[in-house]
Amino acid sequence: MNDPFNIPAAPGFDDPLEMLQACHGRITAQCDTLQRLVAHLQMQGNDEQAAQAARAILRYFDTAGQHHHQDEEQDLFPALLASGDPSAAAHIERLLGEHTQMNDAWRALRPLLLAIAEDHADTLDSGVAARFIDCYARHIVFENGTLLPLAQTLLDDAALQRIGRNMAARRGVTA
Repeated sequence: MNDPFNIPAAPGFDDPLEMLQACHGRITAQCDTLQRLVAHLQMQGNDEQAAQAARAILRYFDTAGQHHHQDEEQDLFPALLASGDPSAAAHIERLLGEHTQMNDAWRALRPLLLAIAEDHADTLDSGVAARFIDCYARHIVFENGTLLPLAQTLLDDAALQRIGRNMAARRGVTA
């Protein structure tokens, strides 16, 4: 059936690489919200709008953001390493290091967001927020431009199906 509104369907678990790339778009949107939150707090202080934004960012990175890292570290990266491709191994080593940096940046940012969400603070350290945003921005550019296209060439349908099933199971989705 044709979609009369021409709205593309969201990628599903049957296309895990597209799903990972779509998740990068959602991460970028959350980082944009974080950047707007910093500016909002500087101009308006902590109000209900700021608290809601902080809660949304917390909710996203405490759940979907963690699932995304698990998707890569537990499924995508091992599948790529199993291909034996030396460039994949080098890319994965880089990305795992970036995951550590992003996790460290989240550990620094999370309590600050929690203080905003719970109305215990009126400002957010812009340097901590910028570090978090920058870590993700660099990571996403590299993954979208290098790793995911490489994965498309290295992984066969069986590997992609396995990755997709594991991603679905991680989120409690059953077929």
